[in-house]
Amino acid sequence: MRFGILGPLRVGGGEATVTAGRDRVVLAMLLLRAGRLVPVEELVDAVWEERPPATARAQLQTCVSRLRRRFAELGLAPEAIVTDPVGYGVRTRPDDLDVEVFARGVEVARAAAEAGRLDDARTAYRVVLALWRGPALCGIQSRSIRRRAQALDEQRLTALEECVDVELRLGRGAELIDELAESVDQHPLRERLRGQLMLALSAVGRQADALAVYREGRRFYADELGIEPGAELQKLHQRVLAGDLVLAGRASSPIHPVRSLPRAIGDFTGRQQTLARLVKDVEAGARIQLIDGMAGSGKTTLAVHVATALANDYPDAQLYIDLHGHSERTPLTPSAAVATLLRQLGLPADRVPTNQDDRLALWRTELAGRRALLVLDNAATADQVTPLLPNGSRCLVLITSRRRLVGVDEGRPSSLSVFDTDEAIELLGHVVGIDRVAAEPEAAKEVVRRCGHLPLAIRLAGARLAHRPRWRIADLAERLTSRPDPLAEFEAGDRSVGRAFALSYAQVPPAAQRAFRLLGLHPGVRFDNSVAAVLAELPLPDAQDLLDELVDANLVEEAEPGRYRLHDLVREYARTLVSEPERAAERRDGIERLLDHHLHVATAIARAMELSSGHSLIVVAEPLRPDLVTLVAEQGQAWLDENLAVWTALVRLAETEAFPQYCWQMARACWYAQFESGRLDELIETHTIGLRAAEELGDDRAVATMLNYLASAHYRLGDFPESIRVMERSLEIFRRLGLRPEFRNTLGNLGTSYAANFQFRRAQECYDVARALATRMRDLDGLANELNNLSMTLLLWGRLDEALRTTRRHLGIAREVGDPRRIGNALGHLGMIRHRMGDVGPAARLLRVALRVKRQVGARYGEGEVLNEIGMMEREAGRPERAADLHRAALVAMTEVGDRTAQCASRNLLARAILDQGDVTSALDLHRRVLVDAAGLGARHEEARALEGIARCLLPTDQVAARAHLTRAFLLYRQIELPNQHEVARLLAELG
Repeated sequence: MRFGILGPLRVGGGEATVTAGRDRVVLAMLLLRAGRLVPVEELVDAVWEERPPATARAQLQTCVSRLRRRFAELGLAPEAIVTDPVGYGVRTRPDDLDVEVFARGVEVARAAAEAGRLDDARTAYRVVLALWRGPALCGIQSRSIRRRAQALDEQRLTALEECVDVELRLGRGAELIDELAESVDQHPLRERLRGQLMLALSAVGRQADALAVYREGRRFYADELGIEPGAELQKLHQRVLAGDLVLAGRASSPIHPVRSLPRAIGDFTGRQQTLARLVKDVEAGARIQLIDGMAGSGKTTLAVHVATALANDYPDAQLYIDLHGHSERTPLTPSAAVATLLRQLGLPADRVPTNQDDRLALWRTELAGRRALLVLDNAATADQVTPLLPNGSRCLVLITSRRRLVGVDEGRPSSLSVFDTDEAIELLGHVVGIDRVAAEPEAAKEVVRRCGHLPLAIRLAGARLAHRPRWRIADLAERLTSRPDPLAEFEAGDRSVGRAFALSYAQVPPAAQRAFRLLGLHPGVRFDNSVAAVLAELPLPDAQDLLDELVDANLVEEAEPGRYRLHDLVREYARTLVSEPERAAERRDGIERLLDHHLHVATAIARAMELSSGHSLIVVAEPLRPDLVTLVAEQGQAWLDENLAVWTALVRLAETEAFPQYCWQMARACWYAQFESGRLDELIETHTIGLRAAEELGDDRAVATMLNYLASAHYRLGDFPESIRVMERSLEIFRRLGLRPEFRNTLGNLGTSYAANFQFRRAQECYDVARALATRMRDLDGLANELNNLSMTLLLWGRLDEALRTTRRHLGIAREVGDPRRIGNALGHLGMIRHRMGDVGPAARLLRVALRVKRQVGARYGEGEVLNEIGMMEREAGRPERAADLHRAALVAMTEVGDRTAQCASRNLLARAILDQGDVTSALDLHRRVLVDAAGLGARHEEARALEGIARCLLPTDQVAARAHLTRAFLLYRQIELPNQHEVARLLAELG
């Protein structure tokens, strides 16, 4: 480049410049309007402003002459400066002037960003930003120059902000912090820069610093402009404050392209007008397309074809999910669907919140920075898909359903009918060969008529013909005509999909037919070869061979290596076959084998995972396939993660098919996995079904077992009265049966529910009896449990000396048992107690060790508990920023396990830390949010904490309101007998 104005004026490609003041102004004006004439009047105004001399024009000519001589000295063509009666100008080539190179580069960068090529966009932005050597034309004071230069500086800041947006999307937040901090210092009124700095800080876990940046900006806006920050910056502040960015896995995490679309078929036929219209609609801005039609009409095929055609416009993510709106399986809830979609985006399971609202917030956050394409296949209702719709206009959503989803706002509907005759025959020609169809046009017409002109039926029937070159199309037509219809519910006049399925089924060997029928019993979407081996009663290699045979016959799909699925209609056909009266025994035996396999695998895994309670996991019968149980159980947690989604359906199947023993035992076998993963709604459903089955059997022990574990879900959800009610019923049955281990276990659980409901004396009575029983039975595991529960109750109650003695005894037994989970519990409780007793040093050491142990064993609830305690200590030590970070991390853990009361506790503690940082408004907002949540849960402790926190926020400005909130807090604390009442009483006394 030969001229530079993005910084000090430069001429000739190096550091050379023009030194004469008037010459510099003239050249700067010419370069600011390069390629155009600048009138003499404007040049005079720029050089002399309000007081030009009478000889201004002559002096201007002198300036131009000097500039031409200077050009020649620097190797530039003097004629680059042109003269005209109107004024002067400077000619430049495309790469001569840095500001023109900058403008073109910014357009290239923007185009790359719009296309989703983020790395290319970042490179382009950084190249053009590097052209800047300082403020534009710095050192030249002419007002005309400065006005135009400021516009260039604004363009640089805009390009920088756009570049930062791209780099945040690429997950480079840590690299941006220093640059953004400097830019915010230089331009404190630019809210976009300030928000970007907050996002970059949040991306590396520095939420406290992000909040400080907001507070600083808020003060500056108030002092300088007398206004509050804009709505977008306030919204970002609320997200940082509430921990939403932490829960979202940090909004600036790198975007990796996701390609989850099914393969588009190569011989796509028909629907050309519909396809063209859909593409045109999308290009015109219709971002939600609704495709409806009857089963098998090609909705999914069309949606995938449209998605594939438009994929390049949505490079960040191309997602697909089957919502099971019209299948034997229960339709996916929005919560379950969004969990699957988040995993497609690459989020690990432990980052996906259990609460639906938090999941949906995380989903919207993840899509906020992406150009994404989403196929929601097989939707049930508008209510199912509406929560999944992303915000903004950068995403495209294609929804298919057998119903018309009239309740989806902005949705553009397209209803598919069956093919017309010409389209249907064309499709058949693609499948079996155009020449064969041309040779038998009438037979081809009969085949597609018998297939109901339904694309799926034509493909499946035609595939059999394609692999039988000696068959005539008339032979296929005869078979379709003569076979009875196995899927009467899919009739359309005299047309039926079932005829096509029946032909496919008839072409595989008898052993594969039997396996296919039995696979229809599996209620889930996917299965592996061990399920096929169990159902078919075959060794694993033989079952794998049959699966390969069925895949080749297009009766089974291999969704991914080692994982298989049946299309909805194919599964219905398989179930129809196995439900025929003559196969009643085959069907019942197959269901028993399926339930037995899942029961024993889950039980084997649960025995290794649960702390104790082995007495309630005993399954009397031996597994029907011990070889497969041993093999599959080795997968451990991975098997549970894959099968948890189908577990409720399996328990329902056990109930529907009258297998009550399996029904309650399967519910019990998966309790721990459901409880620890936060699947509390599913836990309640499975154990409620199990309870009905146990009552039907008249098995009081099973009834009591179901009640005990059903109560755990109510406990975790914060419904302590219901947990107590259910547990008391369980306890009475165990007492009547004389089952001492179960009675002791349930009694301890009941004590925990009493304690959580602040009925401390009743809790202690339960623990005392349970400990005595464990001691008499020499049950160290049971004794450890009761000591663990008692220590926490005493701590909450404020009886610290007793709590300390109890916890030390618990630690001794935990070491004797050798279970790291128990050791972690004991160390954590010891740290909490020593902290409350004022022994800060020992408490800190104990809590650090406990935190390490809990992370090693994956105890997320316990980890959150310890993080909150350490956070309290940091705040008390005068480090509220560090405290807030710890409480946010605790909030993430408590959200993952689904404990709503613990989430309230984490937010209350976070608000207290924020208050100590001086951000009264944010602390007040957060305490008020907790007050609403805690009142809704009946969590009186956290309700009182929120009231106390609100009062602390109001004390400096509104003592009347503060007193009212403190009084309410005091009454609640006193009602539940918590020691916090003494501190609140002190505050009230100080108010007088």
